[in-house]
Amino acid sequence: MRASLHADGGARGNPGPAGIGVVLRDENGDIAGEIARGIGHATNNVAEYKALIAGLELALDGGVSHIDVFMDSRLVVHQVKGLWKIKNESLRPLAVRARALLDRFDSAALTQVDRSQNSDADKLANQGMDSAAISDVSVPQQSSLME
Repeated sequence: MRASLHADGGARGNPGPAGIGVVLRDENGDIAGEIARGIGHATNNVAEYKALIAGLELALDGGVSHIDVFMDSRLVVHQVKGLWKIKNESLRPLAVRARALLDRFDSAALTQVDRSQNSDADKLANQGMDSAAISDVSVPQQSSLME
C-alpha cells in the first residue's frame, strides 16, 4: 500500500511545551491516521524528529509499504538524508531511529516542503503543544482536610 505522510513538530519557547502532528493519507488521499500529541518539554528540532518517527511507526503499523513523507523542517530532512552533519549529539539517536524506520519501507521518499504545504500537520502539532502546555502548568497542592 502506498501512502503520504505529513509530519510537524514544535515547541513554544524552544525549549518549551512541545507537540507533534501527523497526517497519514492513503493512496486515494483519504485520512488513514492522525496524531496530535504533547511530548512534554522539548526543543523544536526534537519535536520535529519525534513527529517523523511517530508518523513512520503509524504508517508501518498500518501496513504501508511505499511512503512519501513531507515535512517543513529543512534540518530534519537534510540530516536524515545524510546531506547535513548532525552537530547536536542529542539529535543523533533520533536521526538514526528515523532512518531505520524509513529503511523498513519498500520505497520511501522524504521531501522538505514549505510550511504552507504542511498546514494540516501543523494544526495537529499546535494541538499537541496546547496539551503539553496544560500538563506543564504546576498545580498548587490542596490542603488536607485533616490539618
